[in-house]
Amino acid sequence: MTMNSRFAQTATLSLLTACLLAVPPVTAAHAQTAAAEAPNTASAIAPIQGLYDALKSAQTTGKTAQQRATMIAPAIDRAFDLEAILRRSVGIRYNNLSPDDRSRLLGSFRQFTIARYASSFKPGSNAVFVIKPQTRSNPTGGQIVDTTIGASADNGTPIDYIMTSGASGWRVTDILLDAHISQVAAQRADFGGTLSKGGAKGLADMLDQKTTQFLHD
Repeated sequence: MTMNSRFAQTATLSLLTACLLAVPPVTAAHAQTAAAEAPNTASAIAPIQGLYDALKSAQTTGKTAQQRATMIAPAIDRAFDLEAILRRSVGIRYNNLSPDDRSRLLGSFRQFTIARYASSFKPGSNAVFVIKPQTRSNPTGGQIVDTTIGASADNGTPIDYIMTSGASGWRVTDILLDAHISQVAAQRADFGGTLSKGGAKGLADMLDQKTTQFLHD
């Protein structure tokens, strides 16, 4: 995904007082719910914070795309459930792939994902990363971490991460650009034609080609 840069009112004392008086008192049940949700929020945000820290370092000190890829790779592996993303991007055809085809395709998809980030965040990008401190529930399960990436903290493109909790903790299973454009859906449309013509090998070869292009400074 190419990430291009793009994107309070003060309340009077009387209005603030009125709002506070209108809020129902916090009950023990509410307090327990908030306490239970807080660790989930922190745990879901942590992989994205790690990813953004790696991207900041890469765009500051990574002189070549290969250097940046090496810096970014561990954070990609921690933050993303790449197999889940690939499975959903391929669709029902994934179930019919042999173990060898799945393994080859996953390896190519991982390198492609790393290289795409390495190509996007290079010295001079000066991207500013902002993560909202609270997650929100995803209607179909999991949590959503809302972030922006842009030229400044006040003018960034919304990049939201759908996080799913599993055996390895909270991991990204989709990304929403501008809060609604699904990366998985876009990839499914992009991968479909190649899969129909060349199968898993054809798709892996295409991803390898794109990886080479991304890593060419």
